Amino acid sequence: MINTSVRKFYDPTFTITPEYKETLPDLQNGPSSSIEGANVPIQQVGISNFNLPLKIKALEGNPVNLQASIDGYVSLDAGKKGINMSRIMRTFYKFKDEVFSLDMINEVLKAYKEDLDSQESFLRISFSYPMLMKSLRSEMQGYQYYDVAFEGHLDSYDRFNKLMHLKFVYSSACPCSYELAEHARETRGVAAIPHSQRSEAEVTVALKDEFFVEDLVQICREALKTETQVMVKREDEQAFAEMNGTYQKFVEDAARLLYEELDTYNSIRDFVVRCAHFESLHSHDAVSRICKGVPHGLR
Repeated sequence: MINTSVRKFYDPTFTITPEYKETLPDLQNGPSSSIEGANVPIQQVGISNFNLPLKIKALEGNPVNLQASIDGYVSLDAGKKGINMSRIMRTFYKFKDEVFSLDMINEVLKAYKEDLDSQESFLRISFSYPMLMKSLRSEMQGYQYYDVAFEGHLDSYDRFNKLMHLKFVYSSACPCSYELAEHARETRGVAAIPHSQRSEAEVTVALKDEFFVEDLVQICREALKTETQVMVKREDEQAFAEMNGTYQKFVEDAARLLYEELDTYNSIRDFVVRCAHFESLHSHDAVSRICKGVPHGLR
Protein backbone atom coordinates (compact mmCIF):
# COMPACT_ATOMS: atom_id res chain seq x y z
CA MET A 1 0.00 0.00 0.00
CA ILE A 2 1.35 3.48 -0.97
CA ASN A 3 2.24 5.76 1.93
CA THR A 4 0.44 8.96 0.93
CA SER A 5 1.99 10.91 3.82
CA VAL A 6 5.38 10.98 2.05
CA ARG A 7 5.70 13.91 -0.35
CA LYS A 8 6.53 12.65 -3.84
CA PHE A 9 7.07 15.88 -5.76
CA TYR A 10 9.75 18.54 -6.07
CA ASP A 11 9.02 21.63 -3.97
CA PRO A 12 10.50 24.79 -5.57
CA THR A 13 9.80 26.77 -2.39
CA PHE A 14 11.94 24.57 -0.14
CA THR A 15 14.88 26.50 1.35
CA ILE A 16 18.16 24.84 2.33
CA THR A 17 19.45 25.75 5.79
CA PRO A 18 22.97 25.02 7.12
CA GLU A 19 21.42 22.61 9.59
CA TYR A 20 19.61 20.70 6.84
CA LYS A 21 22.73 20.62 4.69
CA GLU A 22 24.62 18.91 7.52
CA THR A 23 22.12 16.04 7.44
CA LEU A 24 22.74 15.22 3.75
CA PRO A 25 24.50 11.87 3.20
CA ASP A 26 28.12 12.03 1.99
CA LEU A 27 29.07 8.66 0.55
CA GLN A 28 32.25 9.84 -1.15
CA ASN A 29 33.79 10.66 2.23
CA GLY A 30 32.54 7.46 3.80
CA PRO A 31 34.71 4.92 5.64
CA SER A 32 37.21 2.78 3.74
CA SER A 33 35.06 -0.22 4.62
CA SER A 34 32.50 1.08 2.09
CA ILE A 35 35.00 0.80 -0.82
CA GLU A 36 33.95 -1.62 -3.53
CA GLY A 37 36.67 -3.79 -5.04
CA ALA A 38 40.39 -3.55 -4.32
CA ASN A 39 41.37 -0.83 -1.84
CA VAL A 40 44.16 0.58 -4.02
CA PRO A 41 45.08 4.03 -5.37
CA ILE A 42 43.51 5.21 -8.65
CA GLN A 43 45.67 7.26 -10.97
CA GLN A 44 42.90 9.40 -12.49
CA VAL A 45 39.34 10.17 -11.39
CA GLY A 46 37.36 13.11 -12.70
CA ILE A 47 35.15 14.35 -15.48
CA SER A 48 35.50 14.56 -19.24
CA ASN A 49 34.18 16.92 -21.90
CA PHE A 50 32.65 19.81 -20.01
CA ASN A 51 32.44 22.83 -22.28
CA LEU A 52 33.32 26.47 -21.74
CA PRO A 53 34.13 29.53 -23.83
CA LEU A 54 37.79 30.34 -23.16
CA LYS A 55 40.33 32.92 -24.25
CA ILE A 56 43.46 31.30 -25.72
CA LYS A 57 46.71 33.27 -25.83
CA ALA A 58 47.84 34.00 -29.38
CA LEU A 59 51.36 34.53 -30.69
CA GLU A 60 50.41 38.04 -31.81
CA GLY A 61 47.48 40.32 -31.10
CA ASN A 62 44.48 39.77 -28.88
CA PRO A 63 43.55 36.40 -27.34
CA VAL A 64 41.34 34.12 -29.44
CA ASN A 65 37.87 33.42 -28.03
CA LEU A 66 36.95 29.77 -28.49
CA GLN A 67 34.67 27.05 -27.22
CA ALA A 68 36.79 24.47 -25.42
CA SER A 69 36.19 20.93 -24.19
CA ILE A 70 37.84 20.22 -20.85
CA ASP A 71 38.90 17.00 -19.12
CA GLY A 72 39.93 17.31 -15.47
CA TYR A 73 41.23 14.53 -13.22
CA VAL A 74 42.95 14.00 -9.89
CA SER A 75 44.52 10.97 -8.26
CA LEU A 76 42.66 9.10 -5.52
CA ASP A 77 44.55 7.56 -2.61
CA ALA A 78 43.85 4.11 -1.26
CA GLY A 79 41.44 4.27 1.65
CA LYS A 80 39.35 7.05 0.08
CA LYS A 81 35.92 6.20 -1.29
CA GLY A 82 35.75 8.93 -3.97
CA ILE A 83 36.12 12.58 -4.92
CA ASN A 84 33.73 15.51 -5.24
CA MET A 85 33.19 15.37 -9.02
CA SER A 86 31.45 18.74 -9.22
CA ARG A 87 34.48 20.40 -7.63
CA ILE A 88 36.51 19.59 -10.79
CA MET A 89 34.24 21.93 -12.73
CA ARG A 90 33.75 24.46 -9.94
CA THR A 91 37.49 24.84 -9.46
CA PHE A 92 38.04 25.37 -13.17
CA TYR A 93 35.31 28.03 -13.25
CA LYS A 94 37.46 30.18 -10.95
CA PHE A 95 39.80 30.60 -13.95
CA LYS A 96 37.20 30.89 -16.73
CA ASP A 97 37.95 34.57 -17.42
CA GLU A 98 41.73 34.11 -17.60
CA VAL A 99 43.73 34.04 -20.84
CA PHE A 100 44.86 30.44 -21.22
CA SER A 101 48.24 29.19 -22.28
CA LEU A 102 50.00 25.97 -21.35
CA ASP A 103 51.64 27.71 -18.39
CA MET A 104 48.24 28.88 -17.11
CA ILE A 105 47.21 25.24 -16.78
CA ASN A 106 49.74 24.87 -13.96
CA GLU A 107 47.68 27.25 -11.81
CA VAL A 108 44.51 25.20 -12.36
CA LEU A 109 46.33 21.99 -11.51
CA LYS A 110 47.60 23.45 -8.23
CA ALA A 111 44.03 24.44 -7.35
CA TYR A 112 42.80 20.93 -8.20
CA LYS A 113 45.31 19.35 -5.83
CA GLU A 114 44.39 21.74 -3.04
CA ASP A 115 40.60 21.73 -3.51
CA LEU A 116 40.34 17.95 -3.87
CA ASP A 117 43.15 17.02 -1.46
CA SER A 118 44.92 14.90 -4.09
CA GLN A 119 48.52 13.94 -4.77
CA GLU A 120 48.39 14.52 -8.55
CA SER A 121 46.23 16.41 -11.03
CA PHE A 122 45.63 16.32 -14.77
CA LEU A 123 44.00 18.67 -17.25
CA ARG A 124 43.34 18.62 -21.00
CA ILE A 125 41.80 21.54 -22.91
CA SER A 126 40.74 20.76 -26.50
CA PHE A 127 39.63 23.31 -29.08
CA SER A 128 39.57 24.18 -32.77
CA TYR A 129 41.98 27.04 -33.41
CA PRO A 130 41.45 29.37 -36.42
CA MET A 131 44.31 30.88 -38.40
CA LEU A 132 43.91 33.08 -41.47
CA MET A 133 45.58 31.42 -44.46
CA LYS A 134 46.47 33.16 -47.73
CA SER A 135 45.92 31.43 -51.06
CA LEU A 136 49.05 30.36 -52.94
CA ARG A 137 48.84 32.78 -55.90
CA SER A 138 45.56 34.68 -55.83
CA GLU A 139 44.70 37.46 -53.39
CA MET A 140 42.19 35.31 -51.52
CA GLN A 141 42.38 34.14 -47.92
CA GLY A 142 40.30 32.05 -45.55
CA TYR A 143 40.34 30.49 -42.10
CA GLN A 144 42.08 27.17 -41.57
CA TYR A 145 41.00 25.40 -38.37
CA TYR A 146 43.38 23.24 -36.36
CA ASP A 147 42.40 20.63 -33.77
CA VAL A 148 44.57 21.44 -30.76
CA ALA A 149 44.81 20.28 -27.16
CA PHE A 150 46.76 21.64 -24.21
CA GLU A 151 47.57 18.99 -21.62
CA GLY A 152 49.14 19.31 -18.20
CA HIS A 153 50.12 17.01 -15.33
CA LEU A 154 51.21 18.06 -11.86
CA ASP A 155 52.78 15.14 -9.99
CA SER A 156 53.09 14.47 -6.26
CA TYR A 157 56.32 16.54 -6.15
CA ASP A 158 54.62 19.48 -7.91
CA ARG A 159 56.62 18.88 -11.08
CA PHE A 160 54.69 20.32 -14.01
CA ASN A 161 54.70 18.49 -17.35
CA LYS A 162 53.06 20.29 -20.31
CA LEU A 163 52.13 18.94 -23.72
CA MET A 164 50.61 20.37 -26.88
CA HIS A 165 48.78 18.19 -29.39
CA LEU A 166 48.07 19.24 -32.99
CA LYS A 167 46.38 17.62 -35.99
CA PHE A 168 47.86 18.98 -39.21
CA VAL A 169 46.22 18.11 -42.55
CA TYR A 170 48.32 18.01 -45.70
CA SER A 171 48.46 16.45 -49.16
CA SER A 172 50.87 13.64 -50.04
CA ALA A 173 51.76 12.75 -53.64
CA CYS A 174 53.20 9.26 -54.03
CA PRO A 175 56.73 9.25 -55.56
CA CYS A 176 56.27 5.72 -56.90
CA SER A 177 52.99 6.61 -58.59
CA TYR A 178 54.61 9.69 -60.13
CA GLU A 179 57.43 7.64 -61.66
CA LEU A 180 55.01 5.05 -63.05
CA ALA A 181 52.77 7.75 -64.53
CA GLU A 182 55.77 9.41 -66.18
CA HIS A 183 56.92 6.04 -67.52
CA ALA A 184 53.53 5.38 -69.12
CA ARG A 185 53.52 8.82 -70.74
CA GLU A 186 57.09 8.65 -72.02
CA THR A 187 57.19 5.05 -73.27
CA ARG A 188 53.62 4.55 -74.52
CA GLY A 189 52.12 8.03 -74.80
CA VAL A 190 49.45 7.11 -72.24
CA ALA A 191 47.93 9.83 -70.08
CA ALA A 192 48.39 8.86 -66.43
CA ILE A 193 47.86 10.80 -63.20
CA PRO A 194 49.96 10.02 -60.12
CA HIS A 195 47.84 9.55 -57.04
CA SER A 196 47.88 11.84 -54.03
CA GLN A 197 45.69 11.92 -50.95
CA ARG A 198 44.66 13.98 -47.99
CA SER A 199 46.92 13.08 -45.10
CA GLU A 200 47.13 13.86 -41.40
CA ALA A 201 49.96 14.32 -38.95
CA GLU A 202 49.20 14.00 -35.24
CA VAL A 203 51.99 15.82 -33.44
CA THR A 204 52.56 15.84 -29.67
CA VAL A 205 55.31 17.97 -28.14
CA ALA A 206 56.52 18.07 -24.55
CA LEU A 207 57.63 21.62 -23.85
CA LYS A 208 60.17 23.39 -21.66
CA ASP A 209 59.33 27.01 -22.50
CA GLU A 210 56.36 29.06 -23.65
CA PHE A 211 55.06 27.85 -26.99
CA PHE A 212 52.13 28.87 -29.17
CA VAL A 213 49.76 27.06 -31.50
CA GLU A 214 51.12 29.22 -34.33
CA ASP A 215 54.64 27.93 -33.59
CA LEU A 216 53.68 24.29 -33.98
CA VAL A 217 51.60 24.95 -37.10
CA GLN A 218 54.56 26.74 -38.69
CA ILE A 219 56.85 23.80 -37.89
CA CYS A 220 54.46 21.45 -39.72
CA ARG A 221 54.18 23.83 -42.66
CA GLU A 222 57.95 24.10 -42.99
CA ALA A 223 58.45 20.36 -42.74
CA LEU A 224 55.70 19.11 -45.06
CA LYS A 225 55.16 22.07 -47.45
CA THR A 226 51.83 20.78 -48.85
CA GLU A 227 49.19 21.89 -46.35
CA THR A 228 45.65 21.62 -47.69
CA GLN A 229 44.19 24.93 -48.87
CA VAL A 230 41.13 26.95 -47.86
CA MET A 231 40.28 29.43 -50.64
CA VAL A 232 41.29 28.36 -54.16
CA LYS A 233 41.10 29.82 -57.67
CA ARG A 234 42.50 28.12 -60.80
CA GLU A 235 45.93 29.67 -60.32
CA ASP A 236 45.98 28.39 -56.74
CA GLU A 237 44.98 24.89 -57.80
CA GLN A 238 47.79 24.88 -60.36
CA ALA A 239 50.26 26.06 -57.73
CA PHE A 240 49.11 23.31 -55.39
CA ALA A 241 49.62 20.70 -58.12
CA GLU A 242 53.13 22.04 -58.65
CA MET A 243 53.84 21.90 -54.92
CA ASN A 244 52.69 18.28 -54.72
CA GLY A 245 54.97 17.46 -57.63
CA THR A 246 57.90 19.22 -55.99
CA TYR A 247 57.37 17.78 -52.50
CA GLN A 248 56.35 14.18 -53.17
CA LYS A 249 56.46 12.03 -50.05
CA PHE A 250 55.87 8.55 -48.71
CA VAL A 251 54.44 8.35 -45.20
CA GLU A 252 57.94 7.47 -43.94
CA ASP A 253 59.26 10.67 -45.53
CA ALA A 254 56.61 12.75 -43.80
CA ALA A 255 57.53 11.36 -40.37
CA ARG A 256 61.25 11.98 -40.91
CA LEU A 257 60.67 15.50 -42.26
CA LEU A 258 58.71 16.39 -39.14
CA TYR A 259 61.38 14.82 -36.92
CA GLU A 260 64.07 16.91 -38.62
CA GLU A 261 62.16 20.15 -38.09
CA LEU A 262 60.96 19.47 -34.53
CA ASP A 263 64.43 18.44 -33.40
CA THR A 264 65.83 21.93 -34.10
CA TYR A 265 63.70 23.64 -31.41
CA ASN A 266 65.24 23.94 -27.95
CA SER A 267 61.83 24.68 -26.42
CA ILE A 268 60.70 21.15 -27.36
CA ARG A 269 62.22 18.58 -25.01
CA ASP A 270 60.41 15.58 -26.50
CA PHE A 271 57.95 14.73 -29.26
CA VAL A 272 56.05 11.95 -30.96
CA VAL A 273 54.52 12.07 -34.45
CA ARG A 274 51.99 9.82 -36.16
CA CYS A 275 51.44 10.34 -39.90
CA ALA A 276 48.56 8.73 -41.78
CA HIS A 277 48.11 8.84 -45.55
CA PHE A 278 44.49 8.05 -46.43
CA GLU A 279 45.31 6.15 -49.59
CA SER A 280 43.53 6.80 -52.88
CA LEU A 281 45.17 3.70 -54.40
CA HIS A 282 44.57 1.24 -51.55
CA SER A 283 41.54 0.49 -49.40
CA HIS A 284 43.72 0.91 -46.31
CA ASP A 285 45.78 3.73 -44.82
CA ALA A 286 49.56 4.04 -44.72
CA VAL A 287 50.87 4.96 -41.26
CA SER A 288 54.24 5.92 -39.80
CA ARG A 289 55.09 6.78 -36.19
CA ILE A 290 58.28 8.37 -34.92
CA CYS A 291 59.50 9.78 -31.58
CA LYS A 292 62.49 11.81 -30.49
CA GLY A 293 63.89 8.86 -28.57
CA VAL A 294 64.32 10.42 -25.12
CA PRO A 295 64.81 7.66 -22.50
CA HIS A 296 61.46 6.97 -20.78
CA GLY A 297 59.95 9.71 -22.96
CA LEU A 298 57.01 9.91 -25.32
CA ARG A 299 56.29 6.80 -27.35
